Amino acid sequence: MASDPRTELSAASTGMSMPGALVVVPPAPNLPTVIPKPKAEPRKQRWLRPLLLLATLLVVAGGAGYWWLHRSPGLPAGIASGNGRLEADEINIDTKFAGRIAKLTVDEGDVVTASQTVGLMDSQDLEASLAKSQALVLQAQQTVRQSMAALAQQRTQVVFAQQELDRAKTLVKSGFETREMVDQRQQALNGAVDAVKADIAQAGAAAQALYAAQQDVALDQVNIGYNTLVAPRAGTIEYRIANIGEVLPAGGKVFTMLDKSDVYMDVYLSTADAGRTRIGADARIVLDAYPGHPIPAAVTFVAAQAQFTPKTVETKDERDSLMFRVRVQIDPARLQARTTPVKSGLPGVAYVRTDPNTVWPATLQGDAPK
Repeated sequence: MASDPRTELSAASTGMSMPGALVVVPPAPNLPTVIPKPKAEPRKQRWLRPLLLLATLLVVAGGAGYWWLHRSPGLPAGIASGNGRLEADEINIDTKFAGRIAKLTVDEGDVVTASQTVGLMDSQDLEASLAKSQALVLQAQQTVRQSMAALAQQRTQVVFAQQELDRAKTLVKSGFETREMVDQRQQALNGAVDAVKADIAQAGAAAQALYAAQQDVALDQVNIGYNTLVAPRAGTIEYRIANIGEVLPAGGKVFTMLDKSDVYMDVYLSTADAGRTRIGADARIVLDAYPGHPIPAAVTFVAAQAQFTPKTVETKDERDSLMFRVRVQIDPARLQARTTPVKSGLPGVAYVRTDPNTVWPATLQGDAPK
């Protein structure tokens, strides 16, 4: 049996439900959508973001400026370059004899000149030996003087024996002297001559003994001199190995110094550039510490064998990848004229002129600061 729509509507309006009655729920009204407002940023974060952006720009600008100052200049054809470090030959100052260090006059970092005293070894034993040798020299000199006096005396005996012989020969002719006396005078003369020869030999031996004693004195003086440690060349003391009071063996190392007269930089050039590089070629060294002051130099060595690749190569690409060691040395006279020593280990770039007709760029025509 169909239900009456009016009955259903009446029941819904009165709030009473009848069994089996259909309840009609009116649709919900259209409500406006509410969008939450964003939270306001704190005032501190408002100025922090531009500050971070400004700092980033400053870092980028600083890096660009550093690259601009340290960038490699544009190189014309005929000039090759390579990276390297400034180096100087190391010289060890060692002891010649075993002994105790008595005194050190320099320390690490000191600049020394050639033949400057840097230390003293205890040489009391050598000084005692020198005194003994000098005493032996005096004794040998006295022996030589005695030998010479004896020789002079014996020569007078020869003269007297010769006169006696001549007188006896004259008297024999007149009958006032016998032949036997003449023979005796002759024997006396021969003995005197032999004695002179013996005295000459003895005087020679005394002279040789004097010479040997003098050489002993000279040897002791040389050995004492070796106990005075000196710098063989001008340079900088790099390391101090031993301290005062230490006993070192023969050849014990005391100092290590850098030779100021031999400062160079080893770089590696490609096959083409190394093949055009000649000994004595003009070069420039630019240190990172002094980018605006190129140092004039010259090529002193070009390796005969390549590195970084096998010895036997077959293709052109492999030949092009060969690298040859080239040494660029600063003029020693220029180094001696500097008031401050060039520090070893400074990185930089060496520029080599492979074509003598190429003109150096303006950026590579300066000189190192004094």
